[in-house]
Amino acid sequence: MQPGEIASLHYLLSSNPSLYSSQFIMPHDSTNRMHSNQFSNPSSKFQYPSQVQDMNPPSLSSNSTSDEAEDQQLSLINERKQRRMISNRESARRSRMRKQKHLDELWSQVLWLRNENHQLIDKLNQVSECHDRALQENAQLKEEASELRQMLTDFQLHNPYLP
Repeated sequence: MQPGEIASLHYLLSSNPSLYSSQFIMPHDSTNRMHSNQFSNPSSKFQYPSQVQDMNPPSLSSNSTSDEAEDQQLSLINERKQRRMISNRESARRSRMRKQKHLDELWSQVLWLRNENHQLIDKLNQVSECHDRALQENAQLKEEASELRQMLTDFQLHNPYLP
């Protein structure tokens, strides 16, 4: 086999044949005259498309090295995935710990605020009671003052010895 010869065309097959159809259009009358030996004959007038000329089919030895390279690449990808998975798990664990710590701090704050609230309510109740007592005492004193004024006025009116 000569360099530039094509042993088979399975490299040109695609799942979408329309990709190559415009490059391989041949006149209808030449289709019947073309024989398979024209592909292997370098002196043939047939011009290969540039995509075909650039393609070199891999040899059997390069298949095994490409398989090894693919295996190495897959191994590397799997190793990276594994490291990323471990890293993600560790990150998630740290995140859960931060969340739990924050939750504990919030519960501590809730308890402190509830205690503070109870103390303030107690103080408010004490002040309110004190205020109520002061109001009662003030009302009582006003009443006593009014009674005393009345008594004084009555005393002054009924006492003949006062000028």
